[in-house]
Amino acid sequence: MSDDRFDTHEVLNQPLPGPPADPWAADPVLRGHVAARGADAGPLAAFGRALAAADAARLGEAARRAPPEAVIFDRHGRRRDEVRFHPAYHALMALGLEHGYASGPWRGGSHAAHAAMVYLTSGVEPGVCCPMTMTYAAVPALADAPWAADWVQKLSTPAYDSAIAPLSRKSAVTLGMAMTEKQGGSDLRATTTRAQADGPDWRLTGHKWFCSAPMSDGFLTLAQAPAGLSCFLVPRWLEDGTRNPIRLMRLKDKLGNRANASAEIEYHGAFARLVGAPGDGVRTIIRMVHHTRLDTAMAPAGLMRAALVEAEWWCAGRAAFGRRLIDQPLMRAVLADLALDWEGAVGLGLRIAAAVDAADPLARIGVALAKYLSNKRCPVVTAETMEVLGGMGYVEETPMPMLYREAPLNGIWEGSGNVICLDVLRALARDPEARAALEGALDAARGADRRYDAALAAFRGRWPDLPDPAEARAYAEAAAHLLTAATLFAAAPVPVAESYVAGRLAARGLTPGAVSGLAVPDLIGRLGARD
Repeated sequence: MSDDRFDTHEVLNQPLPGPPADPWAADPVLRGHVAARGADAGPLAAFGRALAAADAARLGEAARRAPPEAVIFDRHGRRRDEVRFHPAYHALMALGLEHGYASGPWRGGSHAAHAAMVYLTSGVEPGVCCPMTMTYAAVPALADAPWAADWVQKLSTPAYDSAIAPLSRKSAVTLGMAMTEKQGGSDLRATTTRAQADGPDWRLTGHKWFCSAPMSDGFLTLAQAPAGLSCFLVPRWLEDGTRNPIRLMRLKDKLGNRANASAEIEYHGAFARLVGAPGDGVRTIIRMVHHTRLDTAMAPAGLMRAALVEAEWWCAGRAAFGRRLIDQPLMRAVLADLALDWEGAVGLGLRIAAAVDAADPLARIGVALAKYLSNKRCPVVTAETMEVLGGMGYVEETPMPMLYREAPLNGIWEGSGNVICLDVLRALARDPEARAALEGALDAARGADRRYDAALAAFRGRWPDLPDPAEARAYAEAAAHLLTAATLFAAAPVPVAESYVAGRLAARGLTPGAVSGLAVPDLIGRLGARD
């Protein structure tokens, strides 16, 4: 009996998956936007080949099916406060870090190439993005600390060293973040963890409600010092070989991101070193947050891409009512509409990453706009693509449930929607250069499409100045759509940019596929999906 022929039936109309795809080679949209931003494609091509050769999607599946385990005590009752991961997790960490995910921009590479690596990794296993992203983002926060040269050097080393050991015995390190407390959430000034001077250094005592990547070699954290809220680096191990008293209380039982551990921790007089000036904690750690926000703006594009490729592959190999799904006009309309959100997110994310490279003031406001819009669209795209697969889309043997669970995360991490939109207003009010950069970017696309010009005029007519905070979401959404359209006119084929204007500025149905007049063949053709 063959694999697809049984006593009761024959397996028909079920598309067969091909070999692991090279996500860089198979993605013309990513390659085009990377080229438009002048980023080096060489490391990205190498990373794509490595992801395919390692079958990274299967590694991600293994890491999720055997999630992290908290080991608080050993068999003798001694504290361990460790997290153990499946070998597949370590393999994925090594893949990313050895190819420069965290180190590239600090070793002559670009933030645009880094953003593309975030995108590529998010499509196969988002759980390892969190620790690698924080490692990347910690470098600028530590750059001015005179004692931190060894940390900076090992954070920016393209290697992965999973050993549980002090800094001096590590070839490379990772860094996490522990800011959120029960009573504060995004209100960091409500922090109650306290810092007490211990000679030139400090001892921290307090509870952190969320600690991302608790097996990192150290954590940037906030605590109240005599001068006010200050930023500290807390190493997991001390140089005398003893454990710093950082107590692992429990791992969070999360909706998604299952391959990565998130924890509650307590500092019990933990050794720490001051980062930045006393009382300047928020300003110091914001250097890290600004870069992690770039990644949270780019990651949803990777999730959307993975979901759309799966949907397109299913439609190309599945028939209903006498025609392939991919040839059904309504299905094509839905996929094309969803592709607008994906390509918009790719283009805008890479534009903002390139602005970081160029120290362009647009980056200060653009990263918040990109984070807000891309993360609001990602759950819609993943839900709709899940529906494309029908009942199989709801089954864990496909990647769709994982992508659906991941879709809301980056909208929550590093500032949820309201926080981000209020930050947009605050940045525009306080930073004339950022405001001028945004206005200039929007004006640069004038004349490309009369509908764009009308939407820009309506935007400025509605808000001649900054809006009331109650309208912050409406303002941020409109500004982000306009900036995305302007980006696509500069870096994508004209039919794609015109379709974005038609589907996101001139008209918008409440459900994907409810917009007419899109360049359907162009949009679907750019998916570059598997045959």
